Amino acid sequence: MAQTIPTPLFVLEMANNHMGNIEHGLRIIREFGAIVKDFPFHFAFKLQYRNLDTFIHPDYLNRSDVKYIKRFQETRIGDDDFRRMVDEMRRWNFVPMCTAFDEASVDKIEDHGFDIVKIASCSVTDWPLLERIAKVDKPVIASTAGASLEDIDRVVSYFLHRGRLISLMHCVGEYPTPPDRLQLNQLDLLKERYGRVAVGYSTHEPPDNCEPVQLAIAKGARIFEKHVGVPTEQWPLNNYSATPQQVANWLRAAQRAYDMCGVPDTIRAEASEAEMASLRSLRRGVFAKRQIRAGETVTDDDVFLAFPPQENQVTANDWSKYAKFVAMGDIPEKGALTEANVTCSDTRQQISEIVQRVKALLIDGHVIVPGKADLEISHHYGLENFDKYGLVLITVVNREYCKKLIVMLPGQTHPEQFHLKKEETFHILHGEMQIALDGKEESYRPGDVIMVDRGVRHMFYSQGGAVFEEISSTHYKDDSYYTDPTIQANANRKTLLTHWMQ
Repeated sequence: MAQTIPTPLFVLEMANNHMGNIEHGLRIIREFGAIVKDFPFHFAFKLQYRNLDTFIHPDYLNRSDVKYIKRFQETRIGDDDFRRMVDEMRRWNFVPMCTAFDEASVDKIEDHGFDIVKIASCSVTDWPLLERIAKVDKPVIASTAGASLEDIDRVVSYFLHRGRLISLMHCVGEYPTPPDRLQLNQLDLLKERYGRVAVGYSTHEPPDNCEPVQLAIAKGARIFEKHVGVPTEQWPLNNYSATPQQVANWLRAAQRAYDMCGVPDTIRAEASEAEMASLRSLRRGVFAKRQIRAGETVTDDDVFLAFPPQENQVTANDWSKYAKFVAMGDIPEKGALTEANVTCSDTRQQISEIVQRVKALLIDGHVIVPGKADLEISHHYGLENFDKYGLVLITVVNREYCKKLIVMLPGQTHPEQFHLKKEETFHILHGEMQIALDGKEESYRPGDVIMVDRGVRHMFYSQGGAVFEEISSTHYKDDSYYTDPTIQANANRKTLLTHWMQ
């Protein structure tokens, strides 16, 4: 695979603006080199190659009445002079880049040591030329003016399947391009359709118009191209090529656009301290409904939420089912919970890890779970002891009949309990486990079915992890009785999740 293209890359296209004069060509490179050195971008300088002796039909070589032939002939320049311009590009830290319009020019691109090969819009489906370019181990940038999506599909596929790095440039082949013909939304289309291909914008709008480059940056373009030259009395510029000062304005507009767009679209921007202070001042604070004693775990029933928040106060944004607050000192009624008088332990990461382990065990057991099933993590002696005591219940349905999937992670024990209202049947789906009924323990394997009548004490254990179905009559929240009274007294022994499968 050819080397990658550094981005953002700004390409200055000299084309034939050297006017066939090497000193003028070198002057253009130097003047633009002095302009771009203060901008934090990567820069390429681009030439165009046509092997005129074979590119033009023999009968037309000396014709001046055919568009472009006169200009091509008048701006003819030799290989040694082209090499001098490539050397000058490197002295000014430009990446040398060249557009080839025929196969013989690709030979010269290799011989002269260019780093990037450009395909012009008029050549994007010139398959004999593309076949020759694909043999060059260099990155390729292709302009797409006038090409159909099917054409672009074929070109992208052709180069990628040959291990060649290709980038695409949205381009409109009107010189200059009026604003209502820029079609910048095509950048969105190219990005969406060719996700792993860098997308850029080749500009032909009037050179004083700096808005399009800002819009292209905002749309995610990473490569930008503009025709450039240095006007003289002898050689005035065409109406779509930019002077050094116009390019400086263009680059300053691009810099402002990058400043406004901020971090790349793959990274979530971090809020500033000023932004966070402003947002925090509009939140609701957490206040005590009653006097809370030191050492108490603070629950939803113990607090109310109100505006305005106090300095360093716990806010509603900090309060969630994953956050456990414990008072470090007495908190008076209506007093604010603050960083100084409560500690907080956040269980979100621990809960997430449990869910991932449950998913892995379900996948290992080839157990299919309905998409909207609720999940309940039972941690009878606290989350810190979940790996030893606990299990996970997935409620599939709970009507007059009830079905749950129960997951036990390796090494877990579910403490002894019984029910007075419901009776249960367990069907082992995956793994091995021990079940004790009224103190009598037996081992069970996949396919085994166990009946549990009302009032029968039952306890589970699995050394390697297990999944089983619970099929029962209606489940009632107040119908689980543990033989260890400390479990019954623990009101925070469950964590409930709804959207856990995403």
